[in-house]
Amino acid sequence: MPETHAARVTIIDVARVAGVSVSTVSKVINDRYGVAPETYDKVMDVVVELGYESSLVASSLRRRSTNVIGILVPEFEPFSVELLKGISSAAEGTGYELLAYSGDLGHNNVGWERRSLSRLAGTLIDGAVIVAPTATVTDTTIPVVAIDPHTGRTGPSTIESDNVDGSRIATEHLIELGHRRIAHVRGRTDLVSARQREQGYREALEAAGLPFDPDLVRVGGYRALETTDAARELLTRPDRPTAVFAANDLSAIRVLEIAAELGLRVPEDLSVVGYDNVPEAASAVPPLTSIAQPMHQMGAEAVRILLGLLSGETGEEHLRLPATLVVRASTAPPATAP
Repeated sequence: MPETHAARVTIIDVARVAGVSVSTVSKVINDRYGVAPETYDKVMDVVVELGYESSLVASSLRRRSTNVIGILVPEFEPFSVELLKGISSAAEGTGYELLAYSGDLGHNNVGWERRSLSRLAGTLIDGAVIVAPTATVTDTTIPVVAIDPHTGRTGPSTIESDNVDGSRIATEHLIELGHRRIAHVRGRTDLVSARQREQGYREALEAAGLPFDPDLVRVGGYRALETTDAARELLTRPDRPTAVFAANDLSAIRVLEIAAELGLRVPEDLSVVGYDNVPEAASAVPPLTSIAQPMHQMGAEAVRILLGLLSGETGEEHLRLPATLVVRASTAPPATAP
């Protein structure tokens, strides 16, 4: 019987009790090649007996499967939460559990998905759905599906909504109502979806014969805090816009709040359209017109693709799902010129 340890068990303890080198133990717990089967089993017996890792990790290493899918998100915000609902529903009855993980990664933390996968892959999770990865993840040891990747349709299987068409529909809605000075609050400049949404906005203006005015475009970064200054700058201009298309609902709702602070009535003085159609859009004051991404379907499709990869299917899938307009009380024809 190996001796017990009052202090936290270390990899050195495992190597000593198993009679192998530290590098051998490292290969075993990281599921790397180059270890004889009998040595692997011996090391794992010691890992389990000493309690070197949690029972989940130890048992997963022994059977080389955890039956757990990791859901990696940069942060838990409305878009990610809605995706999780679709993922959770699709995972029911599959035999897989879900591990949602952000690790307090923060905003604009480039490379967060690689660091997260290095902690989880092969020990805690069998595969991963990554929301808005900042880089193409191609060198992972587990199957990966990316939703709304920064880099677009590259690397592993990807799922996105049709951002260009969705933003074109949003802008066309405002044009059809009679608006001619339409501002745009952009999303994150490093995210391809934000660039696509600006592209759709510009294409709609061009198709209607309206000039693109760069002074009517401000960065909101998909966040309420960053949208505050952008909204104030736009809405306090002497030639302020009569309508704003924001790249996501959080930014659009902040535009509504700033408009109210400035004494502007929505939709009488200003029309506002958002993007995503998260639940908060319907409860905004007034209820927000928004472009609906099929977020639950996007999450479900990610699970479908990932389960196929886990069962041995090869090849990549790149899905682009349609976005639709949901009209509520935040848009109307312009009453008067500003």
